[in-house]
Amino acid sequence: MESIEDTLGRLREAFRTGRTRPAEFRVAQLQGLARFLQDNKQLLYEALAQDLHKSAFQSDLSELILCQNEVDQALKNLHAWMKDKPVAKNLLVQLSSTFIRKEPFGLVLIMAPWNYPVNLTLVPLVGALAAGNCVVLKPSEISWGTQKVLAEVLPRYLDQNCFAVVLGGPEDMEKFLKHKFDYIFFTGSPRVGKIVMAAAAEHLTPVTLELGGKNPCYVDDDCDPQNVANRVAFFRYFNAGQTCVAPDYILCSPKTQERLVPALQVAITRFYGEDPRSSPDLGRIINEKHFQRLQGLLGCGRVVIGGQSEESDRYIAPTVLVDVQEMDPVMQEEIFGPILPIMNVRSLDEALDFINRQEKPLSLYAFSNSSQVVNQVLHRTSSGSFSGNEGFLHLTLPSMPLGGVGHSGMGRYHGKFSFDTFSNHRACLLSSLGLEKFQEIHYPPYTEWKKWLIRWALSYRSCTLL
Repeated sequence: MESIEDTLGRLREAFRTGRTRPAEFRVAQLQGLARFLQDNKQLLYEALAQDLHKSAFQSDLSELILCQNEVDQALKNLHAWMKDKPVAKNLLVQLSSTFIRKEPFGLVLIMAPWNYPVNLTLVPLVGALAAGNCVVLKPSEISWGTQKVLAEVLPRYLDQNCFAVVLGGPEDMEKFLKHKFDYIFFTGSPRVGKIVMAAAAEHLTPVTLELGGKNPCYVDDDCDPQNVANRVAFFRYFNAGQTCVAPDYILCSPKTQERLVPALQVAITRFYGEDPRSSPDLGRIINEKHFQRLQGLLGCGRVVIGGQSEESDRYIAPTVLVDVQEMDPVMQEEIFGPILPIMNVRSLDEALDFINRQEKPLSLYAFSNSSQVVNQVLHRTSSGSFSGNEGFLHLTLPSMPLGGVGHSGMGRYHGKFSFDTFSNHRACLLSSLGLEKFQEIHYPPYTEWKKWLIRWALSYRSCTLL
């Protein structure tokens, strides 16, 4: 078995040869990734069912189709993305060519999570390959069924001189991160994100950190409680709540809570039946450790919906908690499970004050019939993404970036944002060794005329990209 050092050396040497830079090579890699998705659908369905109890339809909806869309967009737009971008000039460089060239960083490390183990592994990979990098891919060892497919099957579809999959747990990764990479892309918890960032700092390696956090959901008194309940329940309990952008808790008045709780019960029964455990559309908790953690959170506040669990099946029923206090454990950590706490506030101002006292979230949600209320929440808060009267459907759009701010992460990806993330934006100026008389304008000694001319030339900017 090849050592980590040999793997990294092999990939670095391939990058130095320029092998990954031509558009034709990048296209071939993206086409290989598309074939992997098409040829191995059944294998991926089985792995996702094994890891997270996902149905084939849910696997398509949240994993495979989104990956294929990213590949298709990259193939369609790659040549346009790769083109040099001309920029405006001042008079000092009017006769020169000025542009931005997007070049690959080199050797990229992508560290993926377990909750959407295909989507959150392959979508950043699309951007890294499109940008012309060599890639080391580290799938999560927790979603071990999907990890097996990615490790054993995916490399057959890509150039193995420029791509590798590495496996291991937390101890292995700490050793692995001691090596130098040219870019690191990490998706996971803020706790591990800090470890990754500290390791990257040793080599001054740039990073994208896609982290999580507690995503607030404000529900205004002026709303249709059933419409709100339908949307919140769908996005909260999708993938058994194991979604980094899912609504994490509700802020609403006691009056709205009285109307919302029975509406949530109606929505949960409608979506998952009288016995949610038997529903093919409700996932399972990824492993025993996370199951035990979530069971501990069920003791917070008061259970008004759900609360049932079955350890042998890693099943936790869609649950709603009320009488929750700010200092309860369920409000101190990202829940990442099918538990929805409701905290009471007396007004929109109190809700916004609470939101702004917390770390900046990855996503934020507001529900109201009043566009003024929704816009107030948008204008007076900060988050990686924002949705008014909707859930996280923005994740289905390659035209929209996914990324956090502050504690919820840095950097962004999806579509062209992925290509730009994995590219060095190189400022380029090409001039001629002739026309020296024009160059002499900015050489000393400086007469009063030269001073005036240089100041004027620096102040003037052309209005075209010639």
